[in-house]
Amino acid sequence: MSDDLPDWLQALARAARDVDAESLTRFLPPDDGTGRASAVLIAFTDGPGGPSVLLIERAADMRKHAGQVAFPGGALDATDASARHAALREAEEEVGLDPASVRVVAELPDLFIPVSGFVVTPVIAWWQDPHEVRAVDEAEVARVAIVPIDELTDPANRFSARHPLGFTGPGFDAAGLYVWGFTAMLLDKLLEIGGWARPWDSSIERPLPPGMIASRSS
Repeated sequence: MSDDLPDWLQALARAARDVDAESLTRFLPPDDGTGRASAVLIAFTDGPGGPSVLLIERAADMRKHAGQVAFPGGALDATDASARHAALREAEEEVGLDPASVRVVAELPDLFIPVSGFVVTPVIAWWQDPHEVRAVDEAEVARVAIVPIDELTDPANRFSARHPLGFTGPGFDAAGLYVWGFTAMLLDKLLEIGGWARPWDSSIERPLPPGMIASRSS
């Protein structure tokens, strides 16, 4: 186990070994095996503001998920040997993250995003040798942010994101980013099982920014 991980990441690393999909989301991969395989890299690091996680903001003019905040990642290619390989490859292509600077800690169970049909494997990693990252392809990524966990867990930055169709889910206002959908749902669960979560008022609702309304998941 990861005795050489920082103390603040130990609880999440332990919990990730036994967590089941049902404790993360109610949307599970279809029993018939349909759904496009994909992976996201959830890279934790010691940032300037303390323990942090790497997030990206999608370009505002993308056909899908425009302007939404996400973890680096995408669909598995034929050349990908595994979900972790895909997550690291996508992070390198999107933000210039050097795979050698990252150590994979765990792979969470596959989750499902119904609106897009993606079956997503979240790959948790310790970004042990942080370096400069940037939007490599500005047609896809508008911004890269290393967001402190303390900022994500601050109750003043928490709310329920409300979609015009009526559904709500966890939301974050951190580092100037409006985080909602799949990314916020997963962050919310990871903060809890990592032992970082603080109580917040879920009755506070904020509507989605207009540019995000066309798509229902991030």
